Amino acid sequence: MHTMSTVELTKENFDQTVTDNEFVLIDFWASWCGPCLQFAPVYEKAAEENPDLVFGKVDTEAQPELAAAFGIQSIPTLMIVRDQVAVFAQPGALPEASLTDVIGQARKLDMDEVRKSVAEQQAQGQAEQNGQ
Repeated sequence: MHTMSTVELTKENFDQTVTDNEFVLIDFWASWCGPCLQFAPVYEKAAEENPDLVFGKVDTEAQPELAAAFGIQSIPTLMIVRDQVAVFAQPGALPEASLTDVIGQARKLDMDEVRKSVAEQQAQGQAEQNGQ
């Protein structure tokens, strides 16, 4: 029996999956979407090649709330979440080489730097709201 290396994410298990794992990839897809179906085996293969990472899939038909929460406009959209921060989000079916490259880049990210820039952006946003 071939075990699925990807995890079906639902609104019930989504938060916990993202909280419990420091590196989660999320493929937003739907069964009627041709490019999504083309991307699926590429994504599966990457999941097999990166067993230490969590590869999640969100069926946007079954989980419209999750798609809406992330403002998913077009599918497939690949999102990468590290330490509960979305560090990558891009619509379109990535070719295998690009997916491998994106995963490699996300692995190398310095999350302290990322968190710092997120905090700075939030501080800027708050300053703008306060009319400064």
